[in-house]
Amino acid sequence: MHGLSEKTVSSIQGVFAKHPEIEQAILYGSRAKGNYRNGSDIDLVLVGSGLDLPQLFKIELELDDLMLPYKIDLSAYHKIENQELIEHIDRVGVVFFNV
Repeated sequence: MHGLSEKTVSSIQGVFAKHPEIEQAILYGSRAKGNYRNGSDIDLVLVGSGLDLPQLFKIELELDDLMLPYKIDLSAYHKIENQELIEHIDRVGVVFFNV
């Protein structure tokens, strides 16, 4: 999936599944567009009304503990203020995790 092994995808999804406040995770950026390289980061935005910054930091730590060979750029959709980024996510985003 988007240059990621099934093991990597399921590991990340497993972290998200432990957090009921996450309703959806959307992959965007080069991996969603299909023009990624081997070392490309994983851009993910989380959707969920109960997500706050402390919760986001906790999820980031859990993802970091997976020791994956990728940088994961994680953000909360409702906290994004950059309108161009929101439009990019809405245009090219691919559902990565869904409750």
